[in-house]
Amino acid sequence: MRHAIDPKIDCVFKALLGAEANRALLIHFLNAILGPELPRPIAQVEILNPYNEREFLTDKLSVVDVKARDDQGRLYQVEIQLLTHKDLPARMLYTWNDIYNKQLQSGQDYRLLRPTYAIWLLGEDLLPGDTGYAHRYGMRDEQGRGLLDHGGIYLLELNKFAAETVTTEEQRWLRFFKDGEHLDADQPPEWMQTPEMRQAMTTLKAFSEKEHAYDRYQARQDFLREQSCIQGRQRELEQALEEKDAALEAQRQALETERQAKDAALQVKEAALAEVERLKALLQERNPPAGS
Repeated sequence: MRHAIDPKIDCVFKALLGAEANRALLIHFLNAILGPELPRPIAQVEILNPYNEREFLTDKLSVVDVKARDDQGRLYQVEIQLLTHKDLPARMLYTWNDIYNKQLQSGQDYRLLRPTYAIWLLGEDLLPGDTGYAHRYGMRDEQGRGLLDHGGIYLLELNKFAAETVTTEEQRWLRFFKDGEHLDADQPPEWMQTPEMRQAMTTLKAFSEKEHAYDRYQARQDFLREQSCIQGRQRELEQALEEKDAALEAQRQALETERQAKDAALQVKEAALAEVERLKALLQERNPPAGS
């Protein structure tokens, strides 16, 4: 390829899985990620918000996720998120609920609802305390019993994915998204020697070799870099504010501790004075003044 292309950049990602010409890739990807969760493999999908190169590459506010419906009526959302933030889990749940909720029109029966699956590929770690790269969330109680088997939210943290040997289709896709920018299209590794991966590389080549597409790709990268810088600065400010709040809280606690110590000392002093007065009174009772 003339230029290295990162499949995680949103315009490339949507072209890979959201273009009508790549519908087979979307079906393969969904089966690879969700296969164990589905009663049967996905055979057909309708892309609900298909990728339009002209519209997408000229609009920084383009919708970057892929939404689809299969021939059983099940709904799917696939999204790439390079930058994480503390409100991202709330956004994930909100968008999942929005897709699930929009299935019914006024007066329609709840029995028409179909499972909804949201898949998020993350470029940064969202769960730093968990070493696993794959996380699946559904409606379960504290014993793990399901309330309703209607899909869920699937997080895939690419930074944590480190399989050297590809043994499953899920691993193939994750390695492609993680390492795709560094692959040699003319001499792809053995794990890329499948029809789906060759088709995926064809999409990357299109961004690499068409100057207008590459220019737009660069523009998207610049936009994402700016967002990364802004978010990084925001994190620094938030951390500084948290440190300041922590220092103020430590100072408040120190003052409170000092106040409590003074109160305790005052109580001891008052108790000692009261005891002195009690003893004086007792002495006076036992040794009344002469002539009394």
